[in-house]
Amino acid sequence: MNMTATKQKTDPMLYSSFSEIDRIIKEFEQGTLPKEEWTHRAHLTVACWYLICYQEAEAVARIRQGIINYNNSVGTANTETSGYHETITLFWMQALRKQLSGMSREYPLIRLLSDAVGGLSDKALPFAYYSRELLMSREARFTYVEPDLRGFD
Repeated sequence: MNMTATKQKTDPMLYSSFSEIDRIIKEFEQGTLPKEEWTHRAHLTVACWYLICYQEAEAVARIRQGIINYNNSVGTANTETSGYHETITLFWMQALRKQLSGMSREYPLIRLLSDAVGGLSDKALPFAYYSRELLMSREARFTYVEPDLRGFD
């Protein structure tokens, strides 16, 4: 997956302190993050943090259950048409893993997270890999499905 095309050019540092990142993660896990702050950027930040801190299977389990729990805490129903989406979640985990694999682990943590998350700012990226019909299907919401337009490079 070539993510360089989606890099943010105007904001090279999304975060200026670790406390910003820490607050998002803690409030997400506690279900107290204001719903309007549960943005694409926040999703990626938490997922990236989990990939940095845990083995991949544990990171995936944590983000999956975390999103379901968070949705419940803010009144977002996890149904056939809303809430948690397995394929989209796993797509972004793969994209983040790819971003992180190309980065130096000697980066300061704030730079690592800012660059990884900032490099995936295009929320429409999954549609380069999946048709809308497949990605929005019931099957894709509840189980991971492979891309139908192109594979991950």
